[in-house]
Amino acid sequence: MEMYRLSRKHLNLRLFALSSKSPSSTLQTPILTSHQRHTVSSSYSSTTFAISSSGSSSFSSTPYPSSRFFNRSDFWWFRSFSASSSRVTVSRKQISEITNLIRRGDNDLESKLDAMNVRLSEVSLNAIFQTLTYQKVSALRFFDWIRHSHLAFHHSSDICSLVIDNCGRLGDFDSIFNLLNDFRLHDICLNQKAFGYLRVEISSKAATRNSICKVIEVLNKIGGSCGVSGIHALIEMLCFLGSFEMAEYAIANTKKRLSNYSILIRGRCRIGHFKEARRILDEMIKMGCQLNSQTFNYILSCLCKNDRTDEADQLLELMLERGCPPDALTFEIFICHFCSHGKLDTALEWLDKMESKGIDPRPTTHAAFIKGYFKLKQYEEARQYVAVSSDKYKAASNVIYSLLANLHRKRGEPVTAQIVLSEMIEKGLKPNFSVYMKILKHLQKSGREDLARNLERSFSSFISQPCVGNG
Repeated sequence: MEMYRLSRKHLNLRLFALSSKSPSSTLQTPILTSHQRHTVSSSYSSTTFAISSSGSSSFSSTPYPSSRFFNRSDFWWFRSFSASSSRVTVSRKQISEITNLIRRGDNDLESKLDAMNVRLSEVSLNAIFQTLTYQKVSALRFFDWIRHSHLAFHHSSDICSLVIDNCGRLGDFDSIFNLLNDFRLHDICLNQKAFGYLRVEISSKAATRNSICKVIEVLNKIGGSCGVSGIHALIEMLCFLGSFEMAEYAIANTKKRLSNYSILIRGRCRIGHFKEARRILDEMIKMGCQLNSQTFNYILSCLCKNDRTDEADQLLELMLERGCPPDALTFEIFICHFCSHGKLDTALEWLDKMESKGIDPRPTTHAAFIKGYFKLKQYEEARQYVAVSSDKYKAASNVIYSLLANLHRKRGEPVTAQIVLSEMIEKGLKPNFSVYMKILKHLQKSGREDLARNLERSFSSFISQPCVGNG
C-alpha cells in the first residue's frame, strides 16, 4: 500500500529522538616519572611549559614529538602504555591528597605526584581542577604535570579549558595569553568550561563587561581556531547563564560572524524567547548577513513548539525569499509539530513536499510517523509505513524496522516483535543488537523458548554471512 493511502487519523505524538550513545571508556594513559618526562621533553624541538617554584610561569611553543621519538632507543616510552594497566585508578581520598599537595606548592610537587603512582581519568581531573578553582589555587603546575605524565590529555579541550577557567578566577590574564598562544599552535579548541569563572561576576554588569573585554582582547590577539572557538565558548557560557545582554555585548565587541549570532539565537530559542530570537534575526538581515537554514530552523522550531504556526509559515516564506532553501530538519520541524497535534494528514503532506524536493527524511522523521500510528493504535498502518519506507529509503531501513520491533516489545507483544525482526532478517537487514537482545529475553521470560531459539538461530546465521544488509 502506498504511503498516501495509509490511514490519516489524528495522533498525539512526542518526537522519538534516535540516538546511539555508548558509555565512554576511560583512556589508559601512561604515567611517566619526572626523569622520563625530562627525556620526553628533550625530544621536542623547543622548550616546554616551565614553572618556577615561586609559581611564575613561562609558556613557549610545544611542538609535537618528531618521528624519531619512536625509535628503538626510546622504546621504553612505548612500553609504558602496556605497563600503565598496573597503575592504580585514583580514589576520592587520593584526589583530596593531590589537591592538598598542589595547594602547598612544594618544590618537589611533581616528584610527589609521580610517587602516588595513580592513573587519572577525565572525571577525576575535572574534580581536581574545579576544587582548585573554587579555592582560588593556581593549577598551572598541575596542568603542566598532567600534559607530560598523562599524554592522552595533552590536547584535551576539556582540560585545557579548565586551566583557562582557573587562571580567569585568579585574574591571571598573562598566563591565559601564554596558554592560549600555545593552544593555538596545536589547534586546540576551547569549550564552555573555559569561562566558568564568569558565574562569580555575573551579578555585576560592570565587572562582567570588564572580564568579557579582557577575554575578547586576548582571544582576538591569539586568533586561529583557539581564538574563534574561545569566542564561541564565551557566548555559549553567557547564554547558558541567561545573561543574553552580556552575550550581545560580547558579539558587539567581536567580528560580526554568523556563527556567533546563531549561538545567541539558539540560546534564546532554547528557553522559548522566540520574539527576541526573531529580533536578532531581523538585525542580522539588516546587516546583510548571509543566513543559513540552521539559523532559521532554531526559530522555526521555537515557534512550532509554542503553537505559533502562522508565524512559522511567515518565517518559512522569508527563508525562501532570502535564498535559503529548507533542509531535512526544516521539514521535520513542521512534520513533528503536526503529528504532535494529531494532524497526520498535514504531516504527510509535508512529507510529500519534502520528497518532491529530493530530500530524504531523517530517521527521527520516520520515527515520528511510526510512533504516531502507535499512539492511534494503528499498528498495521505502522507496519505498512515501515515496509514502504524501507524500500524507498534504504539507509533508514535498519533503524525504522528496529524501532517498529521495539515498540511492539514495549507494548508487551514480544511475539509480534519477533515477527518484525524475522522479516528484517529475511530482507537482509541487520536488527539493532540491543533491540534484538531485549526481544530475545522478553520471549524467554514469557515462556516462548521456541520462538526465542528460532530468532537466535536466524540472527546467528545472518551475522555469520559476510557483508549482508546495511549493518
